[in-house]
Amino acid sequence: MRGSDGVAIGTVTEGVGTPLLLVHGGMRTAASWTSLWPLLTTRYRVTAMDRRGRGTSGDAPEYAGEREFDDVAAVARHVAGPGGAVDGSVDVLAHSIGAVFALGAAGRGAPIRRMLLCEPPGPPTQSRAQLDQGVAWIADGQAGRALVAFLIEVIGLDPATITAMRDTPLAAEALTVFTATFAREGEFLQTVDLAALARGVTAPVHFLVGAESPAWAAAVTRTLVAALPGAGVTLVPGHGHDVVDTAPELVVDALAAFLA
Repeated sequence: MRGSDGVAIGTVTEGVGTPLLLVHGGMRTAASWTSLWPLLTTRYRVTAMDRRGRGTSGDAPEYAGEREFDDVAAVARHVAGPGGAVDGSVDVLAHSIGAVFALGAAGRGAPIRRMLLCEPPGPPTQSRAQLDQGVAWIADGQAGRALVAFLIEVIGLDPATITAMRDTPLAAEALTVFTATFAREGEFLQTVDLAALARGVTAPVHFLVGAESPAWAAAVTRTLVAALPGAGVTLVPGHGHDVVDTAPELVVDALAAFLA
């Protein structure tokens, strides 16, 4: 399928049951849902999309975060179309910046029934100085240095966890995606009006927040909960921003409880 500007958006679908759309965060692709995939596909008809600029999706010469709202909406319409959801809508599980784009899609009238959002970022997530330093390092050929600084200073990972990540099959792909998208996504998050996005959302929303996540995660969630009447929050003890990787069973349990 294609976004509103003609960019091809790749997807993968597996499982039987109620349709569920997965929207990944930064540095990730549709293939990054490894920990959750086998747990979800036994319960739902799961579709994971590759956000533009990575995986099997295309890209455009110019970037605008609003086009990613449209991408999520286009996939939601496809998944919830003929032969999809009985009521013509789809549930969504989205992580990090993917949760921001899911909010934007819902606010624009995408056929989204319910959303479980894991730690959407916003203006408090990264300072202008941190963004500018990362962009400068990437331009200087030091993308690895920029990525490590981002993971420690912004995401809150410890050096041991980062070292372990380097040995995973997806590490090289993550660096490639980061190098290509860090600046544009960072710029988008500097000024995005999260409360304005939320005001257009009518679908029920529930949030997951890791108890060990950086302070920005709880702060952004509070802003969104205040703008979304009826929204709830589940705090996940002992886990941080990467909760979708470190606690897949807890994420699935929270999703099942929310969708029950």
